[in-house]
Amino acid sequence: MARVFPAVSLEEVQVEVKAAKARVRKGRHHCWACRIRDGEKLLEQARDDGEVGRPGTVILEVLRRHDLEGGIVVSRIFGGVKLGVGGVSRAFRQAAEEAVEKLGR
Repeated sequence: MARVFPAVSLEEVQVEVKAAKARVRKGRHHCWACRIRDGEKLLEQARDDGEVGRPGTVILEVLRRHDLEGGIVVSRIFGGVKLGVGGVSRAFRQAAEEAVEKLGR
């Protein structure tokens, strides 16, 4: 499950991540990335929440590719099959891309 959200501060990002954890209680990992404008600077952060590989970075790449500011959080529910690093990256990328597509971007 993925959600794109507006954010102008890291505090707002943390609120969204906490909300994702409450919405997706079965989620093992809630990975996220954000791009936040601070005056002239664009701050970027990503977190993997203990997931293998670098899913936070993969999500950040989606934000960059679409030139979006704000954030994306992707919650993964373990379905019993280990995806491996490549599979995890693909799954997180696909979820983030689909969430952005729903915005019409």
